Amino acid sequence: MITTDFAPGSPCWLDLGAPDVPAAAAFYGAVLGWEYEPMGEGAEGEGGMFRKDGKIVAGLGKLTEQGARSAWMIYYMVADADATTQATERAGGTVRVAPKDFGEEGRMAQYSDPLGGQFAVWQPGTTRGIELADEPGSLFWTELYTSDAAAAKAFYGDVLGWRFQDTELPGGGGAYALITPAGLPEERMHGGLLELAEEDLALANGRPYWHPVFAVADCDAAVARVIENGGRVQMGPDDAQGVGRLAVCLDPSDADFVVLTPARG
Repeated sequence: MITTDFAPGSPCWLDLGAPDVPAAAAFYGAVLGWEYEPMGEGAEGEGGMFRKDGKIVAGLGKLTEQGARSAWMIYYMVADADATTQATERAGGTVRVAPKDFGEEGRMAQYSDPLGGQFAVWQPGTTRGIELADEPGSLFWTELYTSDAAAAKAFYGDVLGWRFQDTELPGGGGAYALITPAGLPEERMHGGLLELAEEDLALANGRPYWHPVFAVADCDAAVARVIENGGRVQMGPDDAQGVGRLAVCLDPSDADFVVLTPARG
């Protein structure tokens, strides 16, 4: 369960780097019912915020990194971005963007884990993070696909203090590790970690990658909107016992995300 009562180690923000900002805004508006709010005068093509029911749910920016693929970046709350940066380096990770301030809003840094999975952290100031979660059209879960689950657990446990609980996937699909921030109860689980062969990580050229899971009221209807608006479906829609109905999707620029109608009650 992701909430907006952020605690250290919990997801607090996400943004999309897209080669065509207006096209991405139109796609996610159609698929998830988001409204796009450009930042500044004439900034529609550079970036802004997505809102759902008036509340901020994500950010959108122009993809500028040479050779980078379009992808969602997930940010986890930390009390001290500089200390987290030191912990990342000690644990064998790479600092992609050194800690930097965004006025009084907060302090951000971006990293790669030892196998190349990219993630970010946010040390909040006046801005805590997203304003809506765990509701249709908002972030519901975060997920890492990696070629080495044990190494990922060791790294993220050291850096973000997460604890992990393995559960067996149905049909002999292997173990899926559930992620909970340190010191929080199991109902605050916010994500999962799945080990895949490198050839199954072709989207990121064999490297691990994180993606967001968005709650939707009707998974099949959301998938239809993905296809109608130029996206693709990698898997599903399928029913997952105790989880809900889900599909793994790609937007028109091949940024990956999941839509999920959660099983309730």
